[in-house]
Amino acid sequence: MRRSRLLIAALAVPLIGGVVVAGPAAAAQPRLSGATTEFTVLAAAGQSVPAAEQAIRQAGGTVLHSNSAVGLVTASAPADGFAERVSADRAIYGAAKATSIGKAPEDKATKKPDAVEKERGAAKKKPSAKKPVGTDPLDDQLWGLKSTRSDIARTVQPGDKRVKVGVIDTGIDGSHPDIAPNFDAADSRNFTRDIPTDETGAVVDGPCEYRGCVDPADHDDNGHGTHVAGTIAAAANGFGVSGVAPGVTLVNLRAGQDSGYFFLQPTVDALTYAGDEGIDVVNMSFYVDPWLYNCVNNPADSTAQRLEQRTIVEAVSRALNYAYRNGVTSVVALGNEHTDLGSPQPDATSPDYPANATHPRTIDNATCLSMPTEGPHTIGVGAFGPSGAKADYSNYGTEQISVSAPGGYYRDGFGTDWYGTNENLILSAYPKNVGVAEGNIDANDNITPAGAELGVQKAVAPDGRVGYYQFLQGTSMATPHATGVAALIVSQYGKPGKGGFGLSPDSVQRVIEGTAAPIACPVPRTVDYLDEGRDATYTATCAGTPEFNGFYGNGAVDAYAAVTHGSPYVRG
Repeated sequence: MRRSRLLIAALAVPLIGGVVVAGPAAAAQPRLSGATTEFTVLAAAGQSVPAAEQAIRQAGGTVLHSNSAVGLVTASAPADGFAERVSADRAIYGAAKATSIGKAPEDKATKKPDAVEKERGAAKKKPSAKKPVGTDPLDDQLWGLKSTRSDIARTVQPGDKRVKVGVIDTGIDGSHPDIAPNFDAADSRNFTRDIPTDETGAVVDGPCEYRGCVDPADHDDNGHGTHVAGTIAAAANGFGVSGVAPGVTLVNLRAGQDSGYFFLQPTVDALTYAGDEGIDVVNMSFYVDPWLYNCVNNPADSTAQRLEQRTIVEAVSRALNYAYRNGVTSVVALGNEHTDLGSPQPDATSPDYPANATHPRTIDNATCLSMPTEGPHTIGVGAFGPSGAKADYSNYGTEQISVSAPGGYYRDGFGTDWYGTNENLILSAYPKNVGVAEGNIDANDNITPAGAELGVQKAVAPDGRVGYYQFLQGTSMATPHATGVAALIVSQYGKPGKGGFGLSPDSVQRVIEGTAAPIACPVPRTVDYLDEGRDATYTATCAGTPEFNGFYGNGAVDAYAAVTHGSPYVRG
């Protein structure tokens, strides 16, 4: 399986720091050479951003942007030698190569395949009075909505508009009829700019759709972020689908490229912005590129690559801590590598940027971390299918999992009529522009035969509004179910304070874990997926107890239990 940046599981249908690395000797300054490249440079603990900026200039770089919340500076410099040179300065913790300043392709190119794993193929607002909230026409296809018991939780707590959920992803289509009623355009931000190609000439995002190569903050040219947003909080408006928390507010905190890459600086900027702007919960269904695992001293990596990886770990950790101190609950996907995160498999996919840069590595669990999944103050989410079985692709293990949630599992129900059906996946909002680009929607706004095979659906409102929906699977799809429950918890138990209406991240985590529905390990505990067409690397063993284990964590998220029986955990 090609490892996915976006944590949607690739469907292979028969026919996806604390350890310091010794820097170069001060007397042997490396020579600067190569094409101009962007770097993210992290100030050392106790050092100011101006001191870091001065060190960057002295090392031959140009300062482009600074994030003072965590001391992360974006700079441009020659590709070779700069990271080692700047990291030798006492003001600098480390440096990571970000994105090369590439040349736009001369002819129209498609997006880089991103294993967007389809198998088969906000200012605080005044609260409004609660109104009875029902379900929408396509909700009978949302088995995840029923599994989380959101359909009955909303009769008690549909979600408070004052609760803001930040979707750190590829963007949100703010014009989608199921997204628009809950979308906060004023607080939404895009922290990325499109990258047409990398330094090798390989297509990354393709030609820029907007002048300046910066998409509007209500745009999604990938589809992943909009799908996630719909599961969290699609409006219960009598149209299309509804989300787990249909009454909360969605904020686009875009850190992902059109192609699905998530680089360090946009990710850190999104997290610190969430802390500054009063975001209550953030959803992160990705890992920070270009390393699936950031290893501080892996012998297969160069000195510059080791510096880069430890910088990523430290910078993302600082950003997560900053968000936590400012009241942000961080919900993260465990990933789709079908591995026990306490005993990871070898990594042959990193670095995944630029093109053709990967090399095989053995992963040492003690010194290698996947970020943000293994960062501080995160709620890790694994995925299960409609039968409750752990999805074949889902990562697992008692080390990182907090809870489990519906993520879709195409191969669930082997030997039954369920097996290999789109309905085993998760249905959510689909941007029309992405559907057209992928050939699933035609020029007349109709679903193509290819789209119909994938289960793409269209809803038309009496006033002519049109919305599209697609099926996906992955821990990317499980995480927004948990994020929606977290938003309901803040809605139900939050209180006004000096920072606005909210609830501490520790309380949110205690409630979501304490009210989850326990699921015991299967019998036998070791599960293979050979009948389902997977090889032996997918075989997984569930360790732990019925109350907490590696497949399900504390159990399946339960929205109804959270809003009706969560109060003992708020102060516990």
